[in-house]
Amino acid sequence: MKKVKKVIKAIKIYPEKCTGCGTCEVYCSAYHAEPRYSYVNPAKSRIRVFVDELNDVYLPIISGRYADAECRVRYRIVVGDRDYEECTFCRAACPSRKDFFDPDTGLPLLCDGCGEPMPQGGPMCVQACDAGALEYLPERIEEVLVPEEEEEEEVVEEL
Repeated sequence: MKKVKKVIKAIKIYPEKCTGCGTCEVYCSAYHAEPRYSYVNPAKSRIRVFVDELNDVYLPIISGRYADAECRVRYRIVVGDRDYEECTFCRAACPSRKDFFDPDTGLPLLCDGCGEPMPQGGPMCVQACDAGALEYLPERIEEVLVPEEEEEEEVVEEL
């Protein structure tokens, strides 16, 4: 095994570009269907678009880790002239919310970036977003251990 540098990418959200169309939810749910692309159910999506049409606020939220306890800290978040509870924009699946749980199994959903191997072109939600509200960009460089035969395949992109 040898250490090599690897570019770690993440999904960046540009809320000001989001139109609230929900296409990212559709593509995500279809990609994660079993078998793949066999059905579409946005309730099984690992990304949800918060929509407040009256205030023209649309925000894609990517599912995070499961939290087995309710959050005790409740802040208010101001967007424009409107106050929202912190839970509104929270990424966690937790006992106080129904978001990011599989409607059939009740298990928490976690964004896996469309898994390994990732689809060509990046995560499906990013590929689906015609408005440009989602991008898959380099976030940091990490050193990782790889078997000797994979060493030649690793290419480090500059950030």
